[in-house]
Amino acid sequence: MKPIVAIVGRPNVGKSTFFNRLIGERKAITEDIPGTTRDRLYGDTDWNGRVFTVVDTAGLLFEEEDDDAPLAEIARRVREQAQLAIDEADAIIFMVDSREGLTTADVEVAEVLRLTSKPVILAANKADNPERSFDAVEFYSLNIGDPIAMSAYHGLNTGDVLDALTENLPVIEEEEADDLVKVAIVGRPNVGKSSLLNKLLGTDRSVVSAVPGTTRDSIDTLVHINGIPMLLIDTAGVRRRGKIDQGIEKYSVLRAMRAIERADVALLLVDAEEGVTAQDTHIAGMILERLKGVAILVNKWDLIVKDDTTFNTFADHIRAWFKFVPYAPILFVSALTGQRVDKVLPLALDISDQRHRRISTSDLNDLLRKATYEHPPTSVHKGAHLRLYYATQPQVNPPVFLFFTNDANQVHWGYGRYLENRIRDRYGFDGTPIKVVFRTRDEKKDKKRR
Repeated sequence: MKPIVAIVGRPNVGKSTFFNRLIGERKAITEDIPGTTRDRLYGDTDWNGRVFTVVDTAGLLFEEEDDDAPLAEIARRVREQAQLAIDEADAIIFMVDSREGLTTADVEVAEVLRLTSKPVILAANKADNPERSFDAVEFYSLNIGDPIAMSAYHGLNTGDVLDALTENLPVIEEEEADDLVKVAIVGRPNVGKSSLLNKLLGTDRSVVSAVPGTTRDSIDTLVHINGIPMLLIDTAGVRRRGKIDQGIEKYSVLRAMRAIERADVALLLVDAEEGVTAQDTHIAGMILERLKGVAILVNKWDLIVKDDTTFNTFADHIRAWFKFVPYAPILFVSALTGQRVDKVLPLALDISDQRHRRISTSDLNDLLRKATYEHPPTSVHKGAHLRLYYATQPQVNPPVFLFFTNDANQVHWGYGRYLENRIRDRYGFDGTPIKVVFRTRDEKKDKKRR
């Protein structure tokens, strides 16, 4: 697992600028995936050989930078931001503004951060010249470590910040490979994650209430389905009341991120009463970006007044929101009454089986011959002579299909999607993303090989 680094600080100190510099101009998998383009709140980066996930907590906690907000309100929000980082991140970059100087909000967030044993790097941003660098000295009074004068906009001394970060970044041990099917139950707060887990296990293993934020840390549960061991990862536990506003729990992206990172299959719960929200699609985007298996569980189905058209109407609504994961099965359940709950784990197991499915090279090339006959490969530039030689499947979990061609750079992205659809039409792969890769192969060498 990759460590998580949270950037905290009051509005307008340059957190988003620094965040964008860290993750760079990363191209989204496709343009219509929420959470992978302009609304990105997280991204993977590396420095000094360490790979980590950086999170812009400002994007999680401030819908927009509000210059007119009262100072007390700004301080409260930043305290929440700091507490979120303490609870969920492995390391924290605390950003202040050397141009504006020390503020009450800076002092209050420092008081929160001093209570954690996690590494905190103090970055004094907007130090664009030697005078501003000298002004950063006043942040020593925060008693939270040496301030590093830097400029996110110009890139000045950002390497020093990252050096300090990676020197103190904890090593997250990788889980040993095993035969366990790891299943994460994810979704925004109060959609019924813990209620579902309790119904699956037949016990009130975690405290559940109707108040968002009554469950917290990830608790794993080992179960056996048809003799197959399955590890259920639930974002559960009890949040200490009074420690932080309960409303902050709606920003549960970090917790979902951790669970998804560990899982083979993610069960994404949505609320039938409230319908799909942008945060639901954001979590689905994380699942897709990490190439995990996924099923969409529509919970609280018992509360919906139904007629002959209700099921199809809801299904169409779900598909429209989650059109970037059209392969995800949809299951309408009720954690309260147990409706269709008995189908949840078998569905997760089926998805895991699909992720481990391997297609023989002969069958795959038979599909390739028919697919290219019915729809010859299209190139990026008109007139380019494009050929596909043969295909193999080098990897499972998730399935990866490798197609050899005379010029991989000329293959139009739409043709990759066409081949993916042909593979799915014949072999299924329900619930799992599949990756189609093109590789250039010299035609003369290919003839010699054959």
